[in-house]
Amino acid sequence: MKLFRPVLYVCGMLAFIMAGLLLAPAVFSLLTDDEEYSTFFLSSGLAALAGLLLMLPGLGHRFTLTARQLYLLTSLSWLSLSFYGALPLMLSHHPLSLTDAVFEAVSGITTTGSTVMSELAALPHSILLWRSILQWVGGLGVIGMAVSILPFLQVGGMRLFQTESSDWSEKSLPRFHEMARALLLVYLGITLACALSYLAAGMTLFDAINHAMTTVSTGGYATDDSSMGRFSDTILWIAVLFMLIGGMPFMLYIRFLSQRNLNVFRDQQARGFLLVVLGLISLLTLQQLLTSDREPFEVLTHAAFNIVSVITTTGYASSDYTLWGYFSIAFFFIVTFIGGCSGSTSGGMKIFRFQLSWLFLRDQMNKLVHPRGVFSIRYNGKAVSDDIMVSAVAFSFLFFLVLALTTLALAATGLDFVTALSGAATALTNVGPGLGDMIGPAGNFAGVPDSGKWILGFAMILGRLELLTVMVLLTPVFWRG
Repeated sequence: MKLFRPVLYVCGMLAFIMAGLLLAPAVFSLLTDDEEYSTFFLSSGLAALAGLLLMLPGLGHRFTLTARQLYLLTSLSWLSLSFYGALPLMLSHHPLSLTDAVFEAVSGITTTGSTVMSELAALPHSILLWRSILQWVGGLGVIGMAVSILPFLQVGGMRLFQTESSDWSEKSLPRFHEMARALLLVYLGITLACALSYLAAGMTLFDAINHAMTTVSTGGYATDDSSMGRFSDTILWIAVLFMLIGGMPFMLYIRFLSQRNLNVFRDQQARGFLLVVLGLISLLTLQQLLTSDREPFEVLTHAAFNIVSVITTTGYASSDYTLWGYFSIAFFFIVTFIGGCSGSTSGGMKIFRFQLSWLFLRDQMNKLVHPRGVFSIRYNGKAVSDDIMVSAVAFSFLFFLVLALTTLALAATGLDFVTALSGAATALTNVGPGLGDMIGPAGNFAGVPDSGKWILGFAMILGRLELLTVMVLLTPVFWRG
């Protein structure tokens, strides 16, 4: 109980936060004569009750979280938030089954964007608003976790971005609170700017608010089955801009606001990310111009939008890019794995791991040519220690091992190979759409067997928490402590 008491206490606090968030669509329902107001009030009450029960054993105790407890807290908090998020989806007047509701909530809170819901335009607006809130809150949680908890836990090379805020001793708590407040203000500011931009470009107020939340969080939930395909080119380019902003390290924005110096954006990871995006857009645009008779600006617009959507793991679609030819299918499947920057709302393997792998490969080549030479791997002007490289390599090995096992598990449920492989990839990278007729950009995950949805839900959480955070809980050494 000593291990669990502080973990349950914090999970209880998160349940109360979720109860408060559930009141937002409840009030919205009342103001708009939406029949779902009772659903959200009931869900809020159940979440608050769960929070109270979880906090009771820890009342009156002082806690100092250890590394083991942080591993446990990180996993349990995302699991519990997913179940609270599923409550209104099960209790609404358009109820989903337990499996579908949990899948939708997990996909929302992890900002994956895969969905089992269709005919979205006919659903109550409060349900659509709740899906967007889940992704917005999930995106904020992803940033906070990536800049504070994961570097401290030395997960997958994340210690490369460790700052003073990652020291969880008592003296650092004021700094941590300041950082959390700054992150929230920056996140709110970018979301507001995105919503106003959408509104000015012709979206309705409801669509602008919802799509702003799911764009900045790189989540990808839309308010219509056609995703972003029903909007103008102007709106698509606005989405490209704010998806890129969501895929960049948020600590850079905070440093810029405090230092007022554009040099903060000379970050090696951010520059590498933008160069990769630019190169991919150029390559696909050129290929499409050579193989289709569409207008150049139309080709550029849809190539840029869909590439940025996939690489930032947003998951929006402006059209079904699987109809653009076999090159496009292979191209987008590869882009699925890349992801955005560490400390952003994006998922994927993250750009910095590819940069480290390239630097490591170059270092090995130098040593082959000059066996007695002394070389060091430097990132952002600093030497990269061996333990960071080992951690990054371990993450990459585990990622592809879990990808293989998840693909096999999905195939065992009866899914074809393309659906199983792309489904496993899109869940682990938190992208959203997969490939094939069922789960491709023009489909959804409703046809996946229930067992497959649970497998995919677990894979989404694994990917969101950088794999090692969850996998360590499955080892005997963790429980022996």
